Amino acid sequence: MRLTFPPALRHRQYALFWGGLMVSLAGSQMQLAAVLWHLRTLSDQPVVVTGIGLARFLPILLFAPLGGLVADWFNRRRVLFVTQTAQLAVALALGMLTLSGRVTVWHIYFLSALQALAMSFDLPARQSIVSNLVPDAELSSAFSLQSIAFNTGAIVGPALGGSVIAYLGQEYTYLINAMTFVVVLLALLWMGEVAQETPSQPRSVFNGFQSIAEGVQFIMRKPVILSAMILDFIATFFASANYLLPFVVRDVLHVGEIQYGWLASAQAIGAVGVGLLVSQRARIRRQGVLILFSVIGFGLATFGFGLAKTFAFAMLALILVGASDSLSTILRNTLRQMLTPDSLRGRMVSINQIFFIGGPQLGEIEAGMVAQAFGTQAAILSGGVLCVLGALVIARCWPQLARYTDESRT
Repeated sequence: MRLTFPPALRHRQYALFWGGLMVSLAGSQMQLAAVLWHLRTLSDQPVVVTGIGLARFLPILLFAPLGGLVADWFNRRRVLFVTQTAQLAVALALGMLTLSGRVTVWHIYFLSALQALAMSFDLPARQSIVSNLVPDAELSSAFSLQSIAFNTGAIVGPALGGSVIAYLGQEYTYLINAMTFVVVLLALLWMGEVAQETPSQPRSVFNGFQSIAEGVQFIMRKPVILSAMILDFIATFFASANYLLPFVVRDVLHVGEIQYGWLASAQAIGAVGVGLLVSQRARIRRQGVLILFSVIGFGLATFGFGLAKTFAFAMLALILVGASDSLSTILRNTLRQMLTPDSLRGRMVSINQIFFIGGPQLGEIEAGMVAQAFGTQAAILSGGVLCVLGALVIARCWPQLARYTDESRT
């Protein structure tokens, strides 16, 4: 297929937003990979390394609904100024603490929790603003480009991070990440004002709780959105084992920091390939069936990764994991945005955040406990099998999802 210029990038504000986000996400992905390697250096216990998932999930569980309300009630661009600045401060604090030589596991947990708190408000605003920057007909292109930005960052960040750790030191991964936030802040500044719908009712505590409940009720009335969220949670809960990657690298494959960096980037390589293909399409048919097949592929590829004994096989399996996960993510993001009014998008995204962040973060803890008891490979293999079974159960319980196309809007 001949590649053409993605339709969403013809919109100046979106192009600026996307470019700044790509740089910032590269730094964030480098920091996440570095944090896992750092924890593995401080402890050889899987539950200690995967425990970071709980530190990252609890603030989102508590504050994500409020983050969605803020994204719907207040200007999303200005919300992003605050959240991106807060994450810059966390990265800088982590770098300086590591540089001083006084960092502990608990410092990393605490600062990761603060970053997750900022993300609780950042993600609803970041995803919801896309619908204010491009027309509905080009949302598939826009969200595939979002996937490309995230996954290009996930290639460049960890790969660069492995080299930075090996040749400069752990602390520089955090300091470099802090600098990347400056780029997205400048992009937000150059974008100018972004129009969005605002609620007509006065802002109060009572109306706030009522508005959050309205978002929950909306999702409960939309079986396609609800089933897609539950599918995402089940798949990522069972098949998430990214935090075990340092153990696979050290204890199964017996390679070092450079190879760790490439394996940490492997999923993103597959995801970028899928993102490039989908970005060429303004509209995709039979989205529901594609979501289910992509999640089944995600589970099968995860199982393959659990069988890996060599660096090359592990790299290939993770590329396939990333490709299938990316297709599912793009389609689910598009589906939710198409079926949700602009005035409810922030709250919808915030509730979904609990599912799509809660699934992998809690799943990492589950994987760590299984690895602690039965070994790293057993944790990954069992997760792949349960992911496939979960997708089949969801398809049986919610047949509306398999029947969904972008024309059905139900």
